[in-house]
Amino acid sequence: MHVTLIYFTIFFLDFVTHAVKEDSGYWRSKARMEIRRSLSYEWNTNEAKNVIIFVGDGMGPNTITASRIFRSGETSSLAWEDFPHVGLLKTYNTNKQVPDSASTATALFGGIKTNYEVVGVNANVPLRDCEASLNTDNHVESIFSWAQAAGKATGFVTTTRVTHATPAPLYAHSADRKWECESRMPPNATRCKDIARQLIENEPGRNIKVIMGGGRQTLKSNVEATESDPLDAWACSRQDGRDLVDTWKRDKSARKVKFAVAENNEQLRKVDTDQAEYLLGIFANSHISMDWKRDQGPKGQPSLEDMTVKALKILEKSANGYLLVVEGGLIDFAHHRGQAAQALRETVRLSDAVNATLQIIRTEDTLLIVTSDHSHSLAFNGYSDRGTSILGIAQRSKHDNTAYTTLSYSTGGPNNYAYEITNNKAVRVDPSRFDTNEFTYSQQAAIITDEAYHGGCDVAIFAIGPYAHLFHSVHEQNYVAEVVAFASSIGEYGNKENSASIFAVDCILSFGLFLTMLM
Repeated sequence: MHVTLIYFTIFFLDFVTHAVKEDSGYWRSKARMEIRRSLSYEWNTNEAKNVIIFVGDGMGPNTITASRIFRSGETSSLAWEDFPHVGLLKTYNTNKQVPDSASTATALFGGIKTNYEVVGVNANVPLRDCEASLNTDNHVESIFSWAQAAGKATGFVTTTRVTHATPAPLYAHSADRKWECESRMPPNATRCKDIARQLIENEPGRNIKVIMGGGRQTLKSNVEATESDPLDAWACSRQDGRDLVDTWKRDKSARKVKFAVAENNEQLRKVDTDQAEYLLGIFANSHISMDWKRDQGPKGQPSLEDMTVKALKILEKSANGYLLVVEGGLIDFAHHRGQAAQALRETVRLSDAVNATLQIIRTEDTLLIVTSDHSHSLAFNGYSDRGTSILGIAQRSKHDNTAYTTLSYSTGGPNNYAYEITNNKAVRVDPSRFDTNEFTYSQQAAIITDEAYHGGCDVAIFAIGPYAHLFHSVHEQNYVAEVVAFASSIGEYGNKENSASIFAVDCILSFGLFLTMLM
């Protein structure tokens, strides 16, 4: 069955759910329809001319479930939940059970698990060890390097800084994710180049066709903060006098390629995608604003959907295909602040970007992947009635008769504090005193730290298109890069004869390891 017809059938079934009594016949009919849909799928073994990877930063399983309900109720689906192939990814890294975004992105995009908070290097590089990171034997090549070597166009879109932890491993090698610009680098790291300079000056960064997100403060020296576009005190601000946006322009002019630079919605809309071969869109000093308060006017900032569609229009001109990475990075940003409503909205906006992509691409030759780098400490509590707000009150505790919300956090910052002192006793704050549906409301947390921390559980991966069926069970996170390379014939899989020898060698090594274990 054609995928569009499948989606229409699912939409129609969800639509009539509210008009049909959910008796035994209804549920059996719905299950049989799922069986028919499953039987209709055939494995797609075409070569993937194009690959698109969507990463919801911090989008663990609970976030997906809650966002689905937030969007339009329990029976609805986010864009990727109807993809035919689903698996799970183990997110631990080489020295932590619970990872950060830089190490997990290195696994996703480079195929190598590594240490906490390092970028594009293997586990031989300890955190902040500049000298070890200079050894090219420790560098992890990314899928962007492989794709460019195969003649494919590459691009990435993010709602965070373009030098932030998730996009950085696509193009950089650094012993510390915080080295986005020179002002945060210690004196003993002067031989190392900051992440922003690697993006603009080095390969594969300088050959990336589309770069869009925030991060002006890491690319240009002494940028000014405004009320609507502040600097991020948590991140570095360039102070060395460099203007890397200008450097990017001069590089493209010298190479005689057509390019465009955009800093707001109006400028992005005016970009002629038929002409532009390269596009640099930097829309904020730090991260792009949270979607609920983003300025959508001409001088404001684009949505993830806007940036994704524009990126595709430029990349799809490539005769050899393209590789696009899209990060919904503010899901994580909201979770860290314990503000579930904002995290759910950002997840829905990621779904909108995926839906827009599905209207443009052909899954016959395009592998589309949706996943996350890690989970978060969001908890989904019992026992709220079906149809109630996912952000509302679940019920009252049988212990102290105090209400609690359906969503809470296991860890959180000071705004997530759950207790107050009454009559010299610690008493839990009653959330029913507040509007828990507000974007600015911070859910209660069991343990207060400086912010809500990442979670360590597996994350889901959803796929459609060529070789999507290779995601089918519980996988190590670095498996994703290997599948991308295999499906699109890049990297070590660029030569089919070489691919066969790779598998033969791996079989020999595995057998040798098995014999060693028996001794």
